[in-house]
Amino acid sequence: MSSLWHPYSQMQTQPPAPEVIGGEGPYFTLANEEHLLDATCSWWCMIHGYRHPRLVKAIQSQADELCHVMLGGLTHDPASRLADELVRVTPAGLNHVFFSDSGSVGMEVAMKMAVQYQVQRGRPDKYRMLSLMRAYHGDTTGCMAVCDPEEGMHSLFAGFLPQHHFAPAPTAPFNASASEASSDIQALREVLEAHHHEIAALLMEPLLQAAGGLNMTSPYYVQAARELCDEFNVLLVFDEVATGFGRTGQWFAADHANVTPDIMVLSKGLTGGYLGHAATLATSHVYDAFLSADDEHAFMHGPTFMGNPLACRVALESLAIFEEEDYLGKIATLNGILRQELLDDTGNWSAHPNIEDIRVLGATAVIEVDDPAVLQGVKEYARQQGVWIRPFGRWLYTMPAYITTPDELRRITDVMKGWFGA
Repeated sequence: MSSLWHPYSQMQTQPPAPEVIGGEGPYFTLANEEHLLDATCSWWCMIHGYRHPRLVKAIQSQADELCHVMLGGLTHDPASRLADELVRVTPAGLNHVFFSDSGSVGMEVAMKMAVQYQVQRGRPDKYRMLSLMRAYHGDTTGCMAVCDPEEGMHSLFAGFLPQHHFAPAPTAPFNASASEASSDIQALREVLEAHHHEIAALLMEPLLQAAGGLNMTSPYYVQAARELCDEFNVLLVFDEVATGFGRTGQWFAADHANVTPDIMVLSKGLTGGYLGHAATLATSHVYDAFLSADDEHAFMHGPTFMGNPLACRVALESLAIFEEEDYLGKIATLNGILRQELLDDTGNWSAHPNIEDIRVLGATAVIEVDDPAVLQGVKEYARQQGVWIRPFGRWLYTMPAYITTPDELRRITDVMKGWFGA
């Protein structure tokens, strides 16, 4: 029996997990010398692929200088520079950066920040969150409480979790018109009208609800959410853990809607996946609520590894690569191929009776089926063709590394289509 406990896995019945011994570019290598093209870039974070020489060198160089020091009462150059760079590249107005060590913790920080903000603005009754159905925000306790309570993976913890409010998941797709998004917007308004007096913040994965089923939604909905939050004195929090750093085709999903949230959470692609790290950014309007002669008004959070120098240094290098090598251009190329292969190629495979929908946004594509059983065996089928693809639930998807070549991406889409008979 293995001493290593794997995530989301039934340890009694699952076969032994393949052992990864290395990686290069968009491929990783198994102990049996298989080279697999990674279609999901290790839960969407390895945007530069494996063993990128500049990222490896950045970690090695920083390790020779300073591996870690607490930010409590101290500071260091990589953290200061990374904060400045994040303020530069994120939507205008997000001027303050609080670091932590994972996306889930970054969201916990955002929720605590929102509640303390409301208290210190004289609204202590506004302590609940408003989330969306089909949302996923992480696996920590606070985050579980704002994930979809019905179809989400945390329903067995329902009696343990604090209770928050939920609005219906938006249904208008990314390319919907304003009128087509109006019913989604009205549904959000109705929840806010009924409960705004106790809602501190609206939490949203803008445009792409990732682990909740890769639901792709309209920028008009995002714009309306901004207006409604202003109307009802509710903070707007964007969870861009999955969508940040190009995944939707822009630097951030917020950029499609030209919206600045009050708080934004980043992780995954922040370090290119090379070390765990997260950032929670806030506007000066939020930050100023914590400024006081009273020490108890300081923000009450402080992860041990926040602002870790190794993570900050590799994140700085990741941002530099993203800009210097025109990653938005690479993503646009990947998007064109995904659209061509999965949306424009309407062969017999796309008429498969079990396919419910096919969606593409940025460097993300998903084939949604009506029954998870339809996808049993996909992983093994893909592996036989040298591709690592791991569906979840009813969704067969790819979120590849941005360095994936057109031919490599077509290998991935060929696997996805091939499962349905192409």
